Amino acid sequence: MSTADLTEQEYLASYNVHAFDVPLTSVDLVIFTVREQALHVLLVQRGAHPAKGQWALPGGFIDVRRDLDLDATALRKLREKTGVSAPYLEQLQGFGSSTRDPRGWSATFAYFALIGSDHIELQHGAGADAACWHSIGEVGADIDLAFDHAMIVTTAVQRLRNKVEYTSLPAHLLAEEFTLSDLQRVYEIVLGRPIDKSAFRKRVKEGDFLEEITGKQRHGSNRPAQLYRIRSGQPTVFFSRTMGA
Repeated sequence: MSTADLTEQEYLASYNVHAFDVPLTSVDLVIFTVREQALHVLLVQRGAHPAKGQWALPGGFIDVRRDLDLDATALRKLREKTGVSAPYLEQLQGFGSSTRDPRGWSATFAYFALIGSDHIELQHGAGADAACWHSIGEVGADIDLAFDHAMIVTTAVQRLRNKVEYTSLPAHLLAEEFTLSDLQRVYEIVLGRPIDKSAFRKRVKEGDFLEEITGKQRHGSNRPAQLYRIRSGQPTVFFSRTMGA
């Protein structure tokens, strides 16, 4: 009997998923944070072949029995490496070729995440000997990443910088409570240039994505600064124009 004569139920019951070559399929995470006045990315040191001993992005193969979709894989890997769920997670793009992995034809779905680095205890487990933050400036200059991960990081940094020009994303790189000066500084660190204070404050006010924390201020050498947090349930704000210099 040909497959054309089968019902769909009969066809699926007899279908062999291994009848065709299947590429190695994984999810890799570009996890960003700001620390020591610089944009950093989380890297893990591979503890097994291939590329044993090299730094790489955290990630791993899709678990078809546990992960309902790609987002579930990304969230699982994020929790395994940082112990937290990122306040912002976005699929970057897919990367695949016959040469990116010496084990064979492989494809990965890359995500980028934004988190504040405060109070995060980095984890490393199967397949990794260490996990730590590295500044973006070190990647490529001082650190050669495994596979095509340097290209993935470069693509993620460009995506982040492009989106920072017209969104409220940098707020997710801060601790839960922060000042407006903290927020402006994060914008400047990601963009790599200073921005006008008055124009920035006007934009934040128009975006209405922050709320004052009643009765909480940060005291320093100058006058006390009001503390803010992201408004509960507030999605990412998209501004009508890019960030002015």
